[in-house]
Parts: sequence; C-alpha cells; structure tokens
Amino acid sequence: MTALPGVDMAGFRVRGGSPIDLRAVPHPAVTVAVEFGDRPFDIHGAVGRTRSESLIAGLGFSAFQVCAEDVECVQIRLSPLVAHPVLGLPLAELRGSVIALDDLWGRAAPRLRERLHHARTWLERFALIDTELMTRFHAGREVDPEVAWACRRIVASHGQARVSELAGRLGWSRQRTWSRFGSQIGLAPKRAAMLVRFDHAIHRLVRGDTPAQVAAGGGYADQSHLHHDVRAFTGTTPAAAAHEPWLAADDRAWPARDGAERTFGY
Repeated sequence: MTALPGVDMAGFRVRGGSPIDLRAVPHPAVTVAVEFGDRPFDIHGAVGRTRSESLIAGLGFSAFQVCAEDVECVQIRLSPLVAHPVLGLPLAELRGSVIALDDLWGRAAPRLRERLHHARTWLERFALIDTELMTRFHAGREVDPEVAWACRRIVASHGQARVSELAGRLGWSRQRTWSRFGSQIGLAPKRAAMLVRFDHAIHRLVRGDTPAQVAAGGGYADQSHLHHDVRAFTGTTPAAAAHEPWLAADDRAWPARDGAERTFGY
C-alpha cells in the first residue's frame, strides 16, 4: 500500500478503437491524473476546453468531460490533508478549478511523466509517484491539527457531522471554524460535509441500493433532498448517475469497457 495515508492510486490504459468519453464528477479528494503515453487529455466543462497531459481537479469542481484515446495514465486521489502539503498551496487557492499539474510543479511534472513512460510495470510507476508524493509531503506545510481533526470527523460520519458540534468540540466559534477550515481545505465545512455525504450516497446507489434506502440511511431529510444534492454535483438524477462511468480509483466507478484496461494500485 502507499506510504502516505489518504492516497489512492489506479493505473488506466485505453487502447485503439474510438475515443472514450468520461464525465468526472466531484469527489471529497483532490484528483490528479498524469498521462505518460504522450497523448493528452481533452478536457471540457464549465471552465472551457483545454488539452493537457496532466490535470488537477480541486475539491468541489463542476462536472466535466474527459475524452481519452490511446492514453496511459495514473490517477491519484489525495485527501485534503495530504493534498495541502503535496501541492504546496492552501486548497482555497485551488478551490473547484481544473488545471494542469505543470502549472503547480513546473518542470518536475514532465520529468515525472518521462520516468513513468520508461517504467516497465504499474508497480514501478506507483512506486515512482509514491516517492514524489512523500518527498513533497515532508517538504510542505501540514494542515493545522484542529482542522485535520474536523476533516476526519466529517469523513468518519459520512458527512453527517454538524458544524456547530465540531466547533464546540474544538472550542472555536462557528465563524473561526468556517474561516480556518475553508482557508486550508478549500471548502466551507458545511459544503465539505455535503460533498462527503454525496460521495457515500452515490457509491451506495452504484452498489444497488434504492434512492429511498440511501436517503433514509445517508442523512438526507427525504428523497427529494437526495435528488437535489445528486443533481447539484452531477447534473443528473440518482438513477442516471449510478450508471454513468467516471474517472475514479475504485472498481465500481470505471466498469469494464472495450479498449479500456484498468489496473488498481494502492
């Protein structure tokens, strides 16, 4: 497994045939994708259209399309607590943007892609990225322990933790909790909880639970509340979202498709 907690990696290879279109939807982690086969992603969404051999999608981004043809890439999911020091900036500066990794790492990004290209196995590639992340993590500034605790509580509660309770446990005012959390994590705590709750709900829908079951057990007031959140994050209904593939580092979110090979890492 990866040396850093809060990191998931997966390798993807798409060969021949027609381009594969995928829609990336928000996730309670910063998503990084690094293509090393010299075939850039075609990315288009609310922020416009761009082509890049790497991308970083911040927390709370709007759903966007990724067109991939004959690509080889590693996708990395960084928890906010890891992303903050690894990327070298407070996540509030990234927010919901989708940018090229080169914009943050400069020449280090193409050097990493070259090393990934020459690596012979997926395990070698995962190890290369692991080393890069560890180096940057230890050189960066970690999230304040109070903010880290609040973030972990939100995740552990599947997004059902109340901000007032978190503030009370920290001994902070509600305003201070919102300010410190938002500046370092990139989302207000209420929005972060909403995103975590949505992610837990959507994976339950993918596993086959009904919207009624998910709403009842997921902290939603009713089914209409669930529908509202799913539409807010994906632009579709729960039924449609549960059957739509997107870039993710788990076996439920990238079903087998012609021309696509998925290799799970750690």
